[in-house]
Amino acid sequence: MKAIRVHAPGGPEVMKLEEIAELAPGREEVVVRVKAAGVNPVDTYIRAGIYPMQLSYPYTPGLDAAGVIEAVGEGVGHRKTGERVYVAGSLSGTYAEQVLCRESQVHPLPENVSFAQGAALGVPYGTAWHALFQKAQVRPGEFLLVHGASGGVGIAAVQIARAAGVHIIGTAGSEKGRALVAYEGAHHVLDHSAPGYLDQIPALTCEHGIDVVLEMLADKNLARDLKILSLNGRVVVIGCRGSIEIEPRELMRRSAAILGMLLFNVSPQEKRSMHAAIVAGLENGTLRPVVGKEHPLAEAGAAHEAVLAPGAYGKIVLVPD
Repeated sequence: MKAIRVHAPGGPEVMKLEEIAELAPGREEVVVRVKAAGVNPVDTYIRAGIYPMQLSYPYTPGLDAAGVIEAVGEGVGHRKTGERVYVAGSLSGTYAEQVLCRESQVHPLPENVSFAQGAALGVPYGTAWHALFQKAQVRPGEFLLVHGASGGVGIAAVQIARAAGVHIIGTAGSEKGRALVAYEGAHHVLDHSAPGYLDQIPALTCEHGIDVVLEMLADKNLARDLKILSLNGRVVVIGCRGSIEIEPRELMRRSAAILGMLLFNVSPQEKRSMHAAIVAGLENGTLRPVVGKEHPLAEAGAAHEAVLAPGAYGKIVLVPD
């Protein structure tokens, strides 16, 4: 089968399309024929060698995918061959024509959801669910600010929070992105490239402030986030590309909290809860992954450049030939 392989850390050019052996499942494992693979910013950090995890080279990148189960190993109790599934984590990497997974890493993909949409679920929707409910414990009626709301995690957060009765303010850097955020359910949308855009927060929240911030770029925004929080406000740091200086008194006067999260730290029980909720949302139509761009598998390098570029719009996926 064909797969993207990385033999050493580096830029997008280190990813090469190669022919490798077909996969076979072991006990409690399944092999999925990949129809689409999701591209996430974390994939680029892992490829570059700047993410805190152990790798054995060569490896195949990718955490998310969707496809059809091709083979099951002994002890598999709930999945069967021919079943449509989405993949959230794997044993072999998802940028390939096949992916090997534990049974617990594959989840039913409803018929009303395309494979490309299924590839947009694992990291983005898992991250949004974990940040909103398992970290920030957001409640109906609270004010939520989603930075970078037009990207994969941002759109997931808007859809999930709107279904939960949360009042949402999203930000995006392009007119197209802002239109998408509004269409997906944000009550207000701000241009985060405009100077002083956060000055609108008091009026938009009736002077209450923001209860929960989902922060995708903490090294740029965190110090300003603290100034717009409500009493007992929470900031969940989802993404960061550097360091930043903050004023701790902003936290103290609001009895506020900064919460870090990493999807790799989520417990098995938390994963079961989040994916049960995601599947239910797909079935009832409240969750609708947005695919912004599709690339052939061979163009993984271009996809890695695109996922870090400004002006995010939905999810970027790779499609095997």
